[in-house]
Amino acid sequence: MTDWMNTPQYQGVNSSDRQHLSRVAALGCIVVFPDSGERCCSPAEIHHPRDGQGMGQRADHSQAIPLCFNHHSAQSPLPYGHAIHKGMKTFEARYGTEAELLARTRELL
Repeated sequence: MTDWMNTPQYQGVNSSDRQHLSRVAALGCIVVFPDSGERCCSPAEIHHPRDGQGMGQRADHSQAIPLCFNHHSAQSPLPYGHAIHKGMKTFEARYGTEAELLARTRELL
């Protein structure tokens, strides 16, 4: 079991969802660099899209997207707009919307 699954937010997740989330994380970061067309592929955390969700809610585990810490976290050392939680509109303009990243994730699974 990967370390992120030991965090409190993943306690109580059923085995089917755990298996799916592990497969998603195993893909590595889904971000494709616009300059080179190469995938980041760094070890991934799980991002749950918020589009269409209520305040403080996240999408179902089946909609999980793999993003590395640098492309996921507000604490990323990268400049504003390179992490989804640190300038989402700029991130989406650069790397694709959550829906596009989810579609890419599903193609690779």
